[in-house]
Amino acid sequence: MNHFFIESLSPLYEAVQTGRIFPDSKFFPDCTPKSEPAAILEAYEQSKNEPGFDLKNFVETHFDFPPEHNPDYRSAEKPIMHHLENLWDTLLRHPPATHPQHSTAVPLPHPYVVPGGRFREVYYWDSYFTMLGLQVSGRANTIRHMVDNFAHQIETLGFIPNGNRSYYLGRSQPPFFALMVNLLAEMKGDAVLLEYRRALEREYTFWMRGESELSAGNPAHYRVARLPDGNVLNRYWDEHASPRPEAYMEDLHVAEQSGRAPDAMYRHIRAAAESGWDFSSRWFADGQRMETIQTTDLVPVDLNCLLYYTEKTLVHTYRLQPDHVPVEVMKDLARLRKTAIQKHCWNEAEGYYFDYHSRESRHSREWTLAGVFPLFFHIAETEQAKKVAEHLEKKFLHPGGLVTTLTRSGQQWDAPNGWAPLQWMAIKGLRDYGYTQLADEIRQRWMALNEKTYVATGKMMEKYNVMDIDAKAGGGEYPNQDGFGWTNGVYLKLKQG
Repeated sequence: MNHFFIESLSPLYEAVQTGRIFPDSKFFPDCTPKSEPAAILEAYEQSKNEPGFDLKNFVETHFDFPPEHNPDYRSAEKPIMHHLENLWDTLLRHPPATHPQHSTAVPLPHPYVVPGGRFREVYYWDSYFTMLGLQVSGRANTIRHMVDNFAHQIETLGFIPNGNRSYYLGRSQPPFFALMVNLLAEMKGDAVLLEYRRALEREYTFWMRGESELSAGNPAHYRVARLPDGNVLNRYWDEHASPRPEAYMEDLHVAEQSGRAPDAMYRHIRAAAESGWDFSSRWFADGQRMETIQTTDLVPVDLNCLLYYTEKTLVHTYRLQPDHVPVEVMKDLARLRKTAIQKHCWNEAEGYYFDYHSRESRHSREWTLAGVFPLFFHIAETEQAKKVAEHLEKKFLHPGGLVTTLTRSGQQWDAPNGWAPLQWMAIKGLRDYGYTQLADEIRQRWMALNEKTYVATGKMMEKYNVMDIDAKAGGGEYPNQDGFGWTNGVYLKLKQG
C-alpha cells in the first residue's frame, strides 16, 4: 500500500508549518493536495519569491481543507442520554467510495467512530473506551466494524498505528486490541477469539520485536528493554526521530529549548505520543519541564499490564483450539511478566505502583493513575490493592473525580485534569478488589462533573478539571476538544451501574 506523507511536500511543508498560517499544526497535514504534489511544489518554487506572494492563499488554491462534519449539530437542548445516543451517528465515519490518492488518511474498509473536534480519524486506545458505550447502546455491528478495521491494520501494516494517518505510521498506542476482542467475545461468544487469533499474535509480535537482540550490552531495542536481572519488559518508542508533522513547530521549539541532541528529543517526544499521555510530568526527568523528557528510558507500568493481558488472552485463545500447543509457552511468558511488574513497578516503601527507570534501575518518582492498571488486570495482591486504594482516596480523589497525576506542570495529562479512560480503569479495578464504596464515590463525582459541564455547555469534553469543577480543563498543545468519543463511552458504561 502506498501512503502519502506530508513531508514529501518539503520545502512547502516546512514553510506552512513554520509560517503558522493555521493555528493548529495538525490542520495542514490533514489537507489533501488537489493535484500531483510535484506540480504543486513546482508552482510553489516559481511563485514564492514573487511580490505579494501569499502563502495561505497558495495553500487554499492547491489543497482541499479537511471537512468539518456536522458543523450545525447542536446538543444543549437535549437531555444528556438523548444527546449521547445521537452523537454516535455524528461521530461515525464511513469509508469514501474512492480514496484520494494524495491524502495522509490511511483507508479503512469499515465504518468507525472518531473522537471528535480536531481528531478526524480513528484513534487506537480511544476506541476501546468508545466501544464500552457502543456496547451499552446496543451497537454491536459498529464494534465489530472497528475491531475488523484494527485487524485489517495489523494485517496490512503489521501493527495498529496511533491513528489512521500516514504521519502516525511510526508509532502505535497503548495496546487495547485484546480488550476490544474480549469485549466483542462477551457479546458474541468465545469463537470470536479464534477469529482474531492471527491479529492478536501479530500485535504481540510487534510489541516484542527486537527481544532476541537484547543483551547486557544492548539493553533496549525498539519497544523492549532488558533489565539488569535479565527480565524483559516493554517501553514506548517511535520509528522516527524527527518533529511530528501534526505538532511540527511545538517539537522544534522544545528541541531547541532543551539544548539536547534534537534526534533524541524527537524520539522521546514521539514515544510519549505513543503512550497516549502526551504530555505528562510522568515522562519528565525533573517532573516539570518538557525539555527534560526521557520517555524511552522508562518502563511504563500500564503498558506492561496491557501486554500481560494480551498474553493471558492468547493463553485463553489457544485453549479453545484442539491441540493447545502454544498454551504453556504463553502461560510462562505471562507469569514472567507478572512477576517482573511486581518486582520492578511495585514500590513497597510507598505502597504504590510506579514506572521503572531502566537506565537508572529505580522507580520513577511520579505518582500517576497508571498505578491502577495492576488492579484492573488483577496483578496486584490483596494487600497491594488496599494500599493503592488508600492512596487513590487520599492523594488523587477530588471533587470531580480522580486527578491524573499529583503534579501541576501545565501539561494536559497532569493535575488538575481528569480523563475518562483512567476513571474507568480505576473504578473497575477498585470494584474487582472489593472497594465498591470508593469506586462508587469516584463514579458519582465524575458523572456529576460530566453532567454539570453538559448543562453549562451542551458538550462532552475530552478532559475535565477535577480539582476545580467550576473551571475549564486546559494544558497541552491544543484547546480542550468536545465530542468526545471516550468520555461518552465511559459515561454510558458508568450510567449502566
